[in-house]
Amino acid sequence: MSQASTNEVKAGMKVEIENEPYVVINNDFVKPGKGQAFNKMRVKNILNGKVIEKTFKSGDKLDLADVEEAPMRLLYVQGDDAIFMNDTSFEQISVPLSSFEEKKQWLMDDIVYVILFYKSSVIDVTPPTFMVMKITETSPGLRGDTSGRVLKAATLQTGAKIQVPIFINEGETIKVDTRTGEYVSRV
Repeated sequence: MSQASTNEVKAGMKVEIENEPYVVINNDFVKPGKGQAFNKMRVKNILNGKVIEKTFKSGDKLDLADVEEAPMRLLYVQGDDAIFMNDTSFEQISVPLSSFEEKKQWLMDDIVYVILFYKSSVIDVTPPTFMVMKITETSPGLRGDTSGRVLKAATLQTGAKIQVPIFINEGETIKVDTRTGEYVSRV
């Protein structure tokens, strides 16, 4: 496993601490008046999202985490699994839907997702930032307020429930921000 000195670690690098993968948020070098210099790091656990602070002696070695990101296309959902394919190698993998429960509302066939692997097993599936989707159910659109500040509930083709402006009708195609689940614009 490759290693990096605490002085070489930058924000965004993925390191392994106590056999768990972390992404470095920031790394501050501290040189007190007395004593040895040290690095104070804020790191976020990739598996559970917890942010912690760790202190290391300056010059200590940290293991780099075996984390890989790969763009893969969703072919189809079968039972409790989603089948993804790498567009360059045509390798297919099966990912249990339970491993990314909160993001499965954004699953659409033939869309490229970023799959995060840790030690060759899938730990996360990230949808594109913006997705174009069709509204399958909402109350009838109203004329008038086109500012977009008055919202109503709508269901998208994947089953995701979001808030849309009152002038949007059933059957329209909209752009959605998958990070927040918010309406962006008509398409």
